[in-house]
Amino acid sequence: SVVECQLPKLDVDGSNPFARFFFISPESIMNGYERIVNVLNGNWPDRRPVLVHNFMMAAKEAGITMKQYRDEPTNIAKAHIQAVEKYDLDGVLIDVDTATLAGAVGCEIDYPVDLPARVSGAALKNLEQVDGLKPVDIAGNERVQIWLEAVRLTKKYFGDEKFVRGNCDQAPFSLASMVRGTSQWMMDLVDEDQKARVESLLEFCTDAACQFVKLMAGAGADMVSNGDSPAGPDMISPGMYREFAWRYEKKVIDVAHELGLPYMLHICGNTDLIVEDMADLGADAIELDYKTDINLIHEKCADKLTFSGNIDPTAVMVQASSEVVAQKVAQIGQIYKDSPRLIINAGCALPAETPSDNLKALVKAARDLPVGG
Repeated sequence: SVVECQLPKLDVDGSNPFARFFFISPESIMNGYERIVNVLNGNWPDRRPVLVHNFMMAAKEAGITMKQYRDEPTNIAKAHIQAVEKYDLDGVLIDVDTATLAGAVGCEIDYPVDLPARVSGAALKNLEQVDGLKPVDIAGNERVQIWLEAVRLTKKYFGDEKFVRGNCDQAPFSLASMVRGTSQWMMDLVDEDQKARVESLLEFCTDAACQFVKLMAGAGADMVSNGDSPAGPDMISPGMYREFAWRYEKKVIDVAHELGLPYMLHICGNTDLIVEDMADLGADAIELDYKTDINLIHEKCADKLTFSGNIDPTAVMVQASSEVVAQKVAQIGQIYKDSPRLIINAGCALPAETPSDNLKALVKAARDLPVGG
């Protein structure tokens, strides 16, 4: 029952538009790449795909520290390849930390041995320094190149059997909060006298984010994504999200689409107040965590874009039994029973100590979900 027996590889020059890739009928046995391509295009897969945010867990199971993981692209690729094959995942999310772009544009970074890198110092001590900012060529940053090489190696290994999502670190608003420091950035946003500089900094960060997307496209990723958690309602009002984050997120999304790549946006916390705004960005998918109402996500997104999530990564995936994990997957599947636009995932990054049996239970429960409406 194969309609056409091929799924052309995504071209980064836009000559093969992503939205044309739905050749396999749901009665066929699909591979992971095909499943995810189908759901991103709003078509039913043969079974619900699973793509988890598991870089810390993958590193631990590979027997390497976070330092060994982030310092060597072959370690990153091997850890994820091992995890994909161990758990029969449909795709892989290559992620390293939330500080690589910040380091590339001048922030001070701390590199713990057993934890992901983190920002330890802002790049700009005062907003007036924005006036002297010049675009930074992030391709010259060693850690950016390590991230890209890990994607190249992983994609080379899997080809079009598994779907490779290349995360591109922070979206513009989040990156700006690191460049200025979170507390100071919040104050900058409400200073009417500094509005022009705030916008200039966001443009600077948008340029860095778009550069990473372009580099990731060249590395062969099937999809690109960013995180923008400081832009959520836990930190700023919905009005501020629309003014200072939404339009810059959209610029990054537009660049991804110009390259022929689908795009996913992640925001942590309770995003109930901005889910509709996120659905109108033009992204192909959003990744939201357990604090956001799954029924609201379904209402606002099920006929527009694909949803990835939203199981609690700690209280459920780490602390609960495998039976509870399976129940949570079943609940999501029941709510999304009328829509193919679903990727089963935790709502955020899985902690390193996530029990193997719980991830196995998530995958099995996803495979058992009915498909086809």
